[in-house]
Amino acid sequence: MKRDLRGFFAWRRPLIILFWIFIWQLAAWLIHNNIILVGPADAGLALLRLIPTGGFWLSIAHSFVKISLGFLLAFACGLALGGAAYRFPLLKELLAPIISLLKSIPVASFVILALIWVGSRNLAVFIAFLVVLPMIYINTLAGLESTDLKLLEMARIFRVPALKQLRYIYLPALLPYLLSGCRVALGMSWKSGVAAEVIGIPDASIGEQLYMSKIYLDTANLFAWTFVIIVVSALFERAFLALLAGLQRKGGAAHEADRPRSA
Repeated sequence: MKRDLRGFFAWRRPLIILFWIFIWQLAAWLIHNNIILVGPADAGLALLRLIPTGGFWLSIAHSFVKISLGFLLAFACGLALGGAAYRFPLLKELLAPIISLLKSIPVASFVILALIWVGSRNLAVFIAFLVVLPMIYINTLAGLESTDLKLLEMARIFRVPALKQLRYIYLPALLPYLLSGCRVALGMSWKSGVAAEVIGIPDASIGEQLYMSKIYLDTANLFAWTFVIIVVSALFERAFLALLAGLQRKGGAAHEADRPRSA
């Protein structure tokens, strides 16, 4: 009985995916209009036609580099600013209005301003940076502020070096918040970055391909490129989160190894 249940749960997710693919295909049959909605078979064929072309991979590479660069820059700056704001409360107060502004302004407004400031070529980098920065900053600050005060007091009493405090006290408190923030920020970087490309239409980008699909009413290509965005975004998210989770496990293992053993 238990084996049967395990087998059912193992197959449940693929079956759910197949169910929704069937619903999608059924809706396409009922609508019977390839401009309004194409089925999964048509979208799959469009993807197969795109894969052998050089422009397909070039567009993915260009968008991946730009959006990833924007995310990584925002991650580094968010960490640095969050750490500095934790250390200097006045800086935290000074940054509060800017962070609130970045959280509130619509992406479309950012895109229009960015087109004026940096042009379409580096648009995705700029937009991904602005969207991700407040998320990383807020989670960094929250993680550092959640640090156990008793551990910090003990570290001060025993004069624990700053680097060891960072590794064994601050980092374990910070990493869960960073993991949580990055789960949201990674997806948002791709959504905002591709949206910026659709508006700015930089050459050889995923956004340009989506825009051309709209111009030519090529819904099959639109669905194919959307699937590509989902896959590339998911792979980048998994790789980056795995790296952070690895740091978390390594830090925990090192902490256990350095803990004094009782006789």
